[in-house]
Amino acid sequence: MAFIKRLTSGLAVAAVALAATLGMAQAQDKSTIDEIRDRGKLRIAGILNEDPYFSKDPRSGEWRGFVVEMGKDMANELGVELEVVESSWANSILDVQSGKVDLAFALTALPKRAMAVHFSAPTYYNSFVIISPKPELDGKSWADLNDPAYTIAVDLGSSQDQITKAYLPKANILRFKTRDEAVLAVATGKADAIINTVFNGMVMTKKNAAVGAVYVPTPILSSPSVIGMNHNSDDVWRGFVSAWADYNRRVGNNQTWILMGLEPFGLGLDDLPSGFDING
Repeated sequence: MAFIKRLTSGLAVAAVALAATLGMAQAQDKSTIDEIRDRGKLRIAGILNEDPYFSKDPRSGEWRGFVVEMGKDMANELGVELEVVESSWANSILDVQSGKVDLAFALTALPKRAMAVHFSAPTYYNSFVIISPKPELDGKSWADLNDPAYTIAVDLGSSQDQITKAYLPKANILRFKTRDEAVLAVATGKADAIINTVFNGMVMTKKNAAVGAVYVPTPILSSPSVIGMNHNSDDVWRGFVSAWADYNRRVGNNQTWILMGLEPFGLGLDDLPSGFDING
């Protein structure tokens, strides 16, 4: 009897251990999509005061912008709600790495960033431009601007800062901690131009006419805008995000959402600078 009792006890312990092991295995096997659906929310990084990408109403806490519209559509495809988590361009990649958010939209596909997060297929294409109150800079090439006679403002460590290092090593570059400081340098005449992307540049000119107009130097530096995902996410999730990006770019939905983000500033398709194509 004692032997049978010990055997029964041992089998019970083994059964509990087996159940726990199976439970852990199932938890480990749970896909990223399952985790998001169980949570009921798709979390994306949101950047304050970053029109036309993101903007948060300080009174209602509601987010708007074309990236928010993209996020809502993806959340709808997954059957969950969208949650925008306040972040910054630099921290959004860290937030993806740490699991604080599921995705970071509107990233410039820099090779160094690909070591930190996995990139989706392009959602749209962006171009680096100059914004300047000096019309004589219209039609200039990057080679023309690579001259110490020109003073160019950029925000330190940004994608546009990388452009100055690659294309404007001879120009006089003023690097600022924030983009607002760089904009102020141009508005007050301390710099001839600021480098940024097309959509930011267009909104800048509407918010502050003193910065001038958007010009597209040649050759056109068109860069894919991608979505960042955690490197530990599974292939099904990565495939879904890339398929979403590719499909909505090809059928024109992403362009529609971008134009919706520009509408509050009185900007439309005809206002895009010559030589720029959202779809690359």
